[in-house]
Amino acid sequence: MIDRKDHMEVATFQKPKKGNYYSGDRFFYLENKNYFIGALADGLGSGEMAKASADVAMDVIQENHHQSLEVIFDKCNEALIGTELRGCVLSIIKLDFTTNTYCYASVGNIGVITLFNDGKKHRSIPVSGYLSGIKRKVKVHEHPLKENTVFFLFSDGVNERTLTKDFYSHQSMQLTVDWYENQLGDYMDDDTTLVAMKYLG
Repeated sequence: MIDRKDHMEVATFQKPKKGNYYSGDRFFYLENKNYFIGALADGLGSGEMAKASADVAMDVIQENHHQSLEVIFDKCNEALIGTELRGCVLSIIKLDFTTNTYCYASVGNIGVITLFNDGKKHRSIPVSGYLSGIKRKVKVHEHPLKENTVFFLFSDGVNERTLTKDFYSHQSMQLTVDWYENQLGDYMDDDTTLVAMKYLG
């Protein structure tokens, strides 16, 4: 299902690892008149404990989405201090409608791909490691925002090459997400989450 906002279209797919009831992946997105933010966290491990780690990050983002990405990552890290949780990997993308720019930051193996209207593709290189309460720097990348740009956030259950090839074939976020649901079905070896976001202008 496509969730269409004033400036954005968002399509999502999520399925836990085969044999698990809980997915350790959590995502969040929000649009207001000034900006859009999308985030995906993958808790370390699997099942309920992994979900708990990812939930911590999503709770922080929901409460602090107005802050800069540097501040949000710091607060996510701080929220994990003193817990028995193993931590999580996290990617966040934020589009600023007032300046026509977007920025993103990533720690760990959450994929971030940008597909431009002219067919060019950019794949972000994340900072290695994960969030666990130990203070760490994140690198925030900022670029001009162009109409009809598509952004993908995805966990390690998604095959990047298959994802982009299928999207170029269909030129549709919903058909791409539907393909994952129909083709991958019950054969997930890992928690799988895909968040597709299109900037409409």
